Amino acid sequence: MDPFLLNQKHTLTILKTHKRYNFITYLLNPASKSSFRCLQTIETSQNPYKEPFSSATTLPDSLLVEKIIFNLKHGNVNSLLSYQLRLNPSVIVDVLCRCNANLQLGQRFIDSSVLNGSNFKHSSVSLSAMVHVFVRSRRLSDAQALILRMIRRSGVSRVEVVEALVSSMCGNCGTNNLVFDLLIRTYVQARKLREGTEAFRILRSKGYLVSINACNSLLGGLVKIDWVELAWEVHREVVRSGIELNVYTLNIMVNALCKDGKFDDVKSFLSEMEGNGIYADMVTYNTLIGAYCREGLLEEAFEIMNSMADKGLKPSLLTYNAIINGLCKKGRYARAKGILIEMLNIGFSPDTTTYNTLLVESCRRDNFSEAKEIFGEMLRQGVVPDLVSFSSLIAVFSRNRHLDQALVYFRDMKKFGLVPDNVIYTVLMHGYCRNGNMLEALKIRDEMLEQGCVLDVIAYNTILNGLCKEKMLTDADKLFDEMVERGALPDFYTFTTLIHGHCQDGNMTKALSLFGTMTQRNIKPDIVAYNTLIDGFCKVGEMEKASELWDGMISRRIFPNHITYSILINAYCSVGHVSEAFRLWDVMIEKGIKPTLVTCNTIIKGYCRSGDSSKADEFLGRMIAKGVAPDHISYNTLINGFVREDNMDKAFLWINKMEKEGLLPDIITYNVVMNGFCRQGRMQEAELVLRKMIEKGINPDRSTYTALINGHVTQDNLNEAFRFHDEMLQRGFVPDDVF
Repeated sequence: MDPFLLNQKHTLTILKTHKRYNFITYLLNPASKSSFRCLQTIETSQNPYKEPFSSATTLPDSLLVEKIIFNLKHGNVNSLLSYQLRLNPSVIVDVLCRCNANLQLGQRFIDSSVLNGSNFKHSSVSLSAMVHVFVRSRRLSDAQALILRMIRRSGVSRVEVVEALVSSMCGNCGTNNLVFDLLIRTYVQARKLREGTEAFRILRSKGYLVSINACNSLLGGLVKIDWVELAWEVHREVVRSGIELNVYTLNIMVNALCKDGKFDDVKSFLSEMEGNGIYADMVTYNTLIGAYCREGLLEEAFEIMNSMADKGLKPSLLTYNAIINGLCKKGRYARAKGILIEMLNIGFSPDTTTYNTLLVESCRRDNFSEAKEIFGEMLRQGVVPDLVSFSSLIAVFSRNRHLDQALVYFRDMKKFGLVPDNVIYTVLMHGYCRNGNMLEALKIRDEMLEQGCVLDVIAYNTILNGLCKEKMLTDADKLFDEMVERGALPDFYTFTTLIHGHCQDGNMTKALSLFGTMTQRNIKPDIVAYNTLIDGFCKVGEMEKASELWDGMISRRIFPNHITYSILINAYCSVGHVSEAFRLWDVMIEKGIKPTLVTCNTIIKGYCRSGDSSKADEFLGRMIAKGVAPDHISYNTLINGFVREDNMDKAFLWINKMEKEGLLPDIITYNVVMNGFCRQGRMQEAELVLRKMIEKGINPDRSTYTALINGHVTQDNLNEAFRFHDEMLQRGFVPDDVF
């Protein structure tokens, strides 16, 4: 018998069950005009959030629902597939509501028909209906996947999501709080914390409860990303709603107080929670101790640790690790090592983190012997080192040019089954580059690539810096091209390294080209980049180009610093444009830029080179008055200026002042004075200076002998000239002239 040819009594039963008057009228009398008019009546739904449908589609949808239910009950899966193209959100919701009492049918419908329809466009309500089926069937991962689809749909508000989940609860399934818990957890896992908070508030405003576990998930997520104030707002709402808190809530909010630095409020918060029967546990104490250690409040951390016994708790490995880390950060390495010894004495087993903390600190201090001792102790205790352990050791030995030892640890690392990563390879390359051994650095680069590591911009910059320092600029340019081809984007340091290299090599055309490429890539040059270029052009004597760069720099609102002024002042002094150098000096002072000793020494040199040592003398006095203490270069430059003017009395006056300031004359000082006497033919005074120099423990150098030989030759004292010539050879110095 055809199941759709029903008698009138049976039809009335269906009518009461489904409330579809037009469908029933049509079945009783398909040809009836009145029944056709009934088709114009839109179904009155008990669900205010169900999507509206036109009367034109009501009949086919209703008939489709009945056919789907029939085939589901009879297991006709192939027949169900034929309906996929006719499915719409309303049909899905109706079918799932009809399957409310039989979850297997609902799951069969979703799995066989709905999820297979790749091009089907769901509504929030149809997705929600499926979520309820999956949650009630304990298929929570499938339910969460659907919720994730809902919250990621563009233009869908949190209100719509919540109301869809509420409205799609059919028949007697009741309020399923697990669905709402899953909603909040999904927002948290999707890192949509603000949206999750809004959804939580909407649920609360509608009177729905969220479990404390879901609330803790939201609170923990907010605190983790430092949205502490919002976390406290949610916490207050949780408390007002009467949701029973637990120790996880306590620990999350203690962490929130610690992140805000509100340590004074922790005690009152813990007392409040104790009043509610919730007590601090090991996690609470470790959170507090870790926070105190991070803030450098070590005495407070020790106080908390010592108070644990009063609560029947003992420090855990996390507790000791936090204390050791805090001590190392404060530079109290000996005390940190003492904690390790204490741990071992009481039978506590340190882990890799414990030893790595001490290892990293000893390596940071370049204490090789201590680092080796800690690593050895680590192995003796049976603690397996990791990449952090080996990278620390390799770095400290590479940094201090002990590459043989670094390679020993590099090989040992492989014996432990550890695969070197980008960091370790880069550290080794940096060590070879610092030693100027570019061949070995490039071999490490090749091994790195063979092992499947991808050279990042830091690795490329490391090699580029080494190549530029060794003046291997052709190789550096090739490596730069390779870098671009491999998709590693050059950064600020890439360009400034290459620019500096070419400036040092005097290739200003290439340096300027790189500078142009840099700006075209929207990498903004800074004062260092400009200083490098200006210095490069000054060294090759292109002062006009240096001035152009100065103007371009200021137009970009990058203002010169003391180094910029020093570069130009020195350059102008070197080419004899002393007046321009002094003008820049005055501008620098007007700008409030405090001159450095280097800049002051440059001005002294400028005065002396222009033959005006008296002004240099005056300037040195002003310099001391402004609190800039002269050094050997300052005094030697001024003394040399007076010697060049044959003013030996003034030169000796400044030597005496120099000694009074606690600066003993060095080899340069003595050579300057000796050279002055030799030029004047005052050889006795010159030799007196030589004897005094030797008495002071300063050995003569090549310049000393050259001045004495030239002085005696000028005075036709050839015997003395040959005597100093022979002495010069005995000391291993090669003379300028052949006698």
